[in-house]
Amino acid sequence: MAASPKIQLTDVHKSFGPKTVLDGINLTVEQGRSMVVIGGSGTGKSVMLKCILGLIHPTSGSIKVDGEEVTGISEREREQVLKKFGMLFQSAALFDSLKVWENVAFALVQGENMPRAQAKDIAIEKLAKVGLSADVGELNPSELSGGMQKRVGLARAIAHDPEIVFFDEPTTGLDPIMADVINELIVDTVKDMGATALSITHDMASARKIADHMAMIYKGQIIWTGDASEVDSCGNPYVDQFVNGRAEGPIQMEVLKA
Repeated sequence: MAASPKIQLTDVHKSFGPKTVLDGINLTVEQGRSMVVIGGSGTGKSVMLKCILGLIHPTSGSIKVDGEEVTGISEREREQVLKKFGMLFQSAALFDSLKVWENVAFALVQGENMPRAQAKDIAIEKLAKVGLSADVGELNPSELSGGMQKRVGLARAIAHDPEIVFFDEPTTGLDPIMADVINELIVDTVKDMGATALSITHDMASARKIADHMAMIYKGQIIWTGDASEVDSCGNPYVDQFVNGRAEGPIQMEVLKA
């Protein structure tokens, strides 16, 4: 019997008052694969991710992780599901009051009650995986460049060897060279761990680098999904306009003109 998809969303809706953000999302992420969801600002990417993480509850629909329904589960059950997840936030989201190694080890110490000395050893090991030396672990986040902060964020995301890693706009705010360094680190890290990855981004250079499969979200719906190699020839006019960055096309940006 075929293994269940690692993540499966079926007809997921989410509204905030009269505003519909997710309008029937259907998405499947297979185990050990890297899925990148592309789309413009305000299309529902972040809300979809937050629904999977359980940070917000969908209005209706099904979200399954390893074949198990995760909508409407108890807090204790959700804590178990969350142990499968690692997350690289858009802004790295490091704690300013903690040293770098303490940031990386945060979930190990706070979530798993691991002794600090043991957690620090793991943190230093994970920092090495993203190309940072042990002495960086003693610095404060404010002493790091944007690219280094992103690396620390990645080290924290993988500190507990998660089965699934989420990437929220992983290259935002980085110059093109550092963005490519981060993209390569993401690819290598996910492959080394054998993890499943789900990323959201509007950066097509990043999407092409890290995706096995791509999907495009538009107005709260997945309008195309396929192998990453098919994105330029899929024939979908919305996808074609987005990946080529053209102003003209079916996606109309609302621009106020003087």
